[in-house]
Amino acid sequence: MIAWTIFALVVAQRLVEAVYAERNARRLLARGAREIGRSHYPLFIVLHIAWLAAIALYLYRSPDPRIHWWFIGIFALLQLARISVIFSLGPYWTTRIITIPGLPLIRSGLYRFLRHPNYIIVIGEIAVLPLAFGQIGVAAIFSALNLLLIAYRVNQEDRALGSRRIL
Repeated sequence: MIAWTIFALVVAQRLVEAVYAERNARRLLARGAREIGRSHYPLFIVLHIAWLAAIALYLYRSPDPRIHWWFIGIFALLQLARISVIFSLGPYWTTRIITIPGLPLIRSGLYRFLRHPNYIIVIGEIAVLPLAFGQIGVAAIFSALNLLLIAYRVNQEDRALGSRRIL
């Protein structure tokens, strides 16, 4: 039951974030922003839904999985980092690559230290949550797929943001 509660909280968080990201995206596009790399975006949606479905399937098939609390702690720290990223970007945070040419890049919060902290956080999340439930295969498969997508996306994002100056 505890594993399902943790899982439900993660799903709820993702749904809230999706609504917030979509609202920000619409507002940015209304301000003249442009979206880059739209063709690969559905792959991220499929990957994340499949990742959650794989975790849910495992939990369904293992009614009382052993929870590795060390990984839950790491996942909780990743959530704090995720919240920091969302607050740093504020109305510019989306799950898509949307940019307004000419605006400076944000360099507050974790962006002072890392160019793409959100992607590092997501890489950790994709691996750590399944490991918290002992799902090594889910962690390995989805981490590999996620790394492929993120490598492509970072390239797209760097090109899109390359001409913008640092704030």
